[in-house]
Formats: sequence, C-alpha cells, structure tokens
Amino acid sequence: MAVNSRPSASKLSRRRLMLSGAVAAGGLALRLDAAWSADVPAQPTEGEEIGAWVVIKPNNDVVIRIARTEMGQGTATGLAQLVAEELACDWNRVKIEMPTPGQNLARNRIWGDMSTGGSRGIRTSEAYVRRGGAAARLMLIAAAADMWQVPVHECAAEASVITHLPSSRQTTYGKVASAAAKREVPKDVRLKDPKDWKIAGKALRRIDTAEKLDGSKVYAIDVRLPGMLHAAIKNAPVFGTKIVSFDAAAVAGMPGVHRVVKVGPTAVAVVAATWWQANKAVAALPVVFEESPNADVSSSSIAEHLKEGLTAEAVHTGNHNGDVLSAIAGAAKKVEAVYATPFLSHCCMEPMNCTARYTPERCEVWSPTQNGEGSLAAAAEASGLPLNRCEVYKMDPGGGFGRRGGAQDYVRQAVEIARQMPGIPIKLIWSREEDMTHDFYRPVSQCRLAAGLDADNNLIGLHVRIAGQSINAFANPALVADGRDDRQLQGLSAEGDAQLGYTVPNLRIEYAMRNTHVPVGPWRGVNTNQNAVYLECFMDEIARAAGKDPLHFRRALMQQRPKHLAVLDAVADRAGWGKPLAAGVHRGVAQFMGYASYSAAVAEVSVSERGKLKVHRLVLGVDSGHVVNPGQIAAQIEGSVAFGLGAALYQEITIKGGRVVERNFDDYEMMRLAAFPEVETVIVPSGGFWGGIGEPTISVAAPAVINAIFAATGRAVRTLPLKNVTLRA
Repeated sequence: MAVNSRPSASKLSRRRLMLSGAVAAGGLALRLDAAWSADVPAQPTEGEEIGAWVVIKPNNDVVIRIARTEMGQGTATGLAQLVAEELACDWNRVKIEMPTPGQNLARNRIWGDMSTGGSRGIRTSEAYVRRGGAAARLMLIAAAADMWQVPVHECAAEASVITHLPSSRQTTYGKVASAAAKREVPKDVRLKDPKDWKIAGKALRRIDTAEKLDGSKVYAIDVRLPGMLHAAIKNAPVFGTKIVSFDAAAVAGMPGVHRVVKVGPTAVAVVAATWWQANKAVAALPVVFEESPNADVSSSSIAEHLKEGLTAEAVHTGNHNGDVLSAIAGAAKKVEAVYATPFLSHCCMEPMNCTARYTPERCEVWSPTQNGEGSLAAAAEASGLPLNRCEVYKMDPGGGFGRRGGAQDYVRQAVEIARQMPGIPIKLIWSREEDMTHDFYRPVSQCRLAAGLDADNNLIGLHVRIAGQSINAFANPALVADGRDDRQLQGLSAEGDAQLGYTVPNLRIEYAMRNTHVPVGPWRGVNTNQNAVYLECFMDEIARAAGKDPLHFRRALMQQRPKHLAVLDAVADRAGWGKPLAAGVHRGVAQFMGYASYSAAVAEVSVSERGKLKVHRLVLGVDSGHVVNPGQIAAQIEGSVAFGLGAALYQEITIKGGRVVERNFDDYEMMRLAAFPEVETVIVPSGGFWGGIGEPTISVAAPAVINAIFAATGRAVRTLPLKNVTLRA
C-alpha cells in the first residue's frame, strides 16, 4: 500500500533522522543513506498480515499496528479506531502493536513517520492509516468472494464478519485471512464519510487502560534484561562545560560499583549492580569541570538581554498590514504593556532513561521515545554502527511533552556507556535532579505590546514585539536565517495552522531573537502558550481602556474569522457569560489557535482580601474539525488544564551562576488536586479538516484565569508564574 510522501529507506542518513525529530513541527521529509538487505516483518507469532497495518488471527483477534508514540494522549486508541472503522472489524477483539524503527526502515518506511509531537499523532497520519484499514477490508472481502465464487460487489463486511448478501452466507475474517494475505494490496480505496462512522467518532474505551490499572504495563524504566547493570550520570552543571578530570578510585570501593566511565566531553557515569548504588556513587564522585564563560549568567542578566530586544532596530517582521506606527502615534488613546514568561521544565514523571546493549555486531536500545527513528539514528551515531545493525524498541513513555522528541541525549549516553562494556545491558536512569537541571526548556521570552484606539474606542492599531530564545536556532540552525524564526510566532500568523484570530486595520508582529546558553526545545504547546498569554491578556487591557466588555470587544474583531468566533461563542454560552456570579467570583475569557485547532476558554476565579487565588471553574472549547474520540478530547483538555495552569500558577526555571536553580518538586511545584478547578469541555466539530488536540487548549487556560484575576482585582498580571505576583486589589 502506498503511503503519502514515503521516502526510500535507501536514501536516509542517521543525521537526517535525528534532524527529523528536532524539527518535527515543521514536517520535514526524511531521506536515508543506508543499504537494507532484508525485509524485516513486524508480525506476531500467529496470524496473517493483511497489508501493513492489520494482522488477523485465526480466532478473529485483530492486531492493528501503530507507528506513533502513545504517551498518555490516546493517539494509539484514536488511530486504532480509524483503522478499525475502515476495516469494519469487531472493536472488542482489537489489540495494538508497535513496529520498530528498524522494521519500518527495512520495509521502506511503510508505516510512515514514527515521530510524535506537535499534536500531529492523528492529524498527519489519519489518511494513510485509514487507507490501510480500507485496503485490508477489501482484501478480506475479495478472499471470501473467491471462496464462494461470487462477485465481490455482492459481499459486505461488518464486525469482522463477511456476508454474501443474496444468499446470507457468512464467514469470518479469521477464516479467510490466509487467502486474503496472498492478495495484492489495492492502491485505490474509498474512505468512509465521517458521518457514517460507527467506531471512529465514538467515546470508546482506551485500549491501554487495563494494563496501566493492573500494573502489567512495562515502561522503559521497568525494562529488565538478563545480566543487566545500572548507570547513574552526572552532567556538567553549567551547560556545555567539559570535564577536566574525575577520581574514579574515590568511589571504586563503594557497594555494587562496577565501573566509572566518561560519557562524551560533558558527563560521567557510574555503573553498578543497582541504580541506587550507582546514584549514590556518582553523587560522591569528585569531578572537576572547566571554567565556563557562562558561569556569571543569571535570570537577571538574561532578562536584560531580552529587554534589549524589545527596542532593538534589527528585528524580523512576521504578520503585518497597514502602517501600525503611524496609526498608534495618531490614536486618540494608547495602551502599552510589557509581559514576560520564564523558562519551563518538562518534568516528566518518568525521568530520562534508556537501556542499551552493545556488541561490535549490533546495538539494541529500549527507549521511551517520541521519535523512534531519531532514537535509531542516535544509537547508530553513538555506537559507530550502520543503521541496519541497530534497533530501537519503542516503549511508552511516562510523559513526553516534547522532551523525548528531537533531543536524544539520554539515548546517546546509554549507548556510549554500553559501548564501553560490550555485551552487558546497561540501564541508564537520570535522577530527578539531573532531569530537571539538564532539560531542553520552554524558551524564555518577553513581549512589548502597543495598541491605538480611535475616538469611538475602536482598535485601529496593534504592535507586538517578542524578544526570546529560538528553538530552531538551538536544535536546527539551518532553519534560521537573519534572525528569522517564524516558529516563535505561533498563533500570531496570517495563515497556516496557528492563525491570529483578529482583524486589525494596522498590525505588526515582530520577533527579536535573543539566544542564551540554556538549551531549549518544544514544550507541550511550544510557543502558543507564551504568545496566547501576551496577546489575550493585552486584549483585556485594551478592552478595559475602551470601556468595553472583553467578550464583546473580541467578537467585533473576529467577524472575518468564523471558526475562531464559533468556538468563542460556544464557550461563552456554556459558561453563561453576562449572567450573575456568586459574590466575589469573576470571569475571564481567552481564545487562540494552534496545531490547526481553534480553542477558547472562560475562567471563574475569586481573589480573597489577602490575595489568595481560587480557580473555581474553567470552560474550554475546541474545534479540531473531525472528532475521533470525544472522550479522549475531554481527557486531553483536562490534562491541558493541569499542565498549562500549573505552569502559570507555580512554575519557573531560574538561572544562577550559569546553572539551573530548581532541582526537584519541592521548588518546582506541580498542580495538585486541591487546586484543580471544575473543568467543562465544549466540542465544536465543524468538520472538513483535521486539527490537533493535545496542545491547543493549554494556550487559553492560563490567559483566561489571568484575565479573570484582572476582572477581580483591577490589576493586570504581566509576569508569570503567579506565585511571584501580589494579587490583592
């Protein structure tokens, strides 16, 4: 079966594979440099492969192959629903399995892209997985028709049963699977209209829930192999600083210690019988790092660096129209503000880890990766072996959020350690402190905004200048030229999958790139989170200056953006905007677009006389076009509240002496159940397109709450996290 834009495995290189993860949001097409001599099937012990995506077992069990990473977002179940819908199988007999990256390359990338990020797990693979299910259904029906010696058009399939309509004869998928597997995979198939869906579009149970509840689920951190040893690591405290020396003899006699090894130029690890022994030894290991020119860098100096960008002459101009500077200069009323957001850590519950086994002939890796082919490329690079002598076994990660996508540092480190101890499986686990202080953080940024109102209090000019660190400049400099990185302006664009929802006669969106030595990367929601806070909180400031209701003010600017407006209206209606609230409770609203989905939120909060904030309720809405599983959408929106609101309330990564200050959850607080608001989900499926779900609503949760605080106190909140802000009126 043909897969959209599937490059030949014979033209892929491990460098291009690694870059594919770093720029996953850009949808880079991959090409590889490797000679593959064998077709390696990903097939269970029993059962027949019907095309690449489906295996039918004799007992009618259906195995659906999923290439994307399942990390709690429900992608595996959603993709399985789409395949099962076109396959017309019995959903109660469906199981899933994941092909390996090596198998994918060996079969000319028949399962497509194995990178998962940017809320693209379903939206960029739905077409070819659906075709895979439809092709398998046609093959099974054709096999049954051959068996009965009847025309194919007289047969139909439903719930894994094939019926010859004129005679009512029936057979099962399991009985004709062997014959179907011998048929050529049809290339031209017709997909079902979503209005006719019976499996997709329904809030069906998740396939992976039971094994999580009964404890049988094996995550990467649970991997056990015969003869395995454990490694703990110490990375350079100031990013990029090299090791001068370390005293292995000082810990050689500690319990369980097998070896102390250098890991690249910037880290050292201890290998021991247990991880606790390894971690205790690496903590006691004397290590000397070189002096770093970044040792004097602090959050304050970074803030000054960004501040300079807010007024610099050399900037990149993105979305723009009209003459904004003249419009604001001549406005009857001007509004100005400067906002700031900090670095943020991913703080996955499962810290970075990887198990590797190296021999001169083969390298195998068990990794909790968001990018299987990126992990394969990293393993090949670190082992010095060609791609076709390496393999990665993708394990479901205990949280990803972008951290386990382009960055494959933990994979390279595990392989480098294993390479120094050939034949012995090595499980590397980062401590929580290493995980938090050696992340690829959400970029820090500041934003200066200015607006002009005419004599009738209509918005006539909006000028936005963001100064911040570029992900692409760090992860893939080839995508950055002359200070341009449109990725940092997500949600503020004129077109694409992250469009500005307002029409302003004079508009200018600018970006001043100001990089630091702190490594940055995608963080669930990437740049839409910061940009939504900047834009949506400032819109409330403009509305207040205009003396207008913030919802009505927005609506007047959104008449040319009907999809944005429809979600905003649906959320406002559900929240009861304009209706009385309990004494002391106030509302805030926000809307934004990201990942090809439209989102909006209304928050209800109270602020006590002592400044204590209580978020009572959040109503969030989303239009992702088609809806594969409404139950999973609701779950993802609730998760986005925990992630986005927790960051807004409590979280920041600060820098002192060139290194990260926060080391664990005692000084990097997570959102707790007691602080969690009532969350209501409004799904507004307009159809006709495929949007993402995992990230869009994160961007509106925080600004809706901040705007409700503004309504409660009369004071605009312009810096995060809120724990640093005095909220009293």
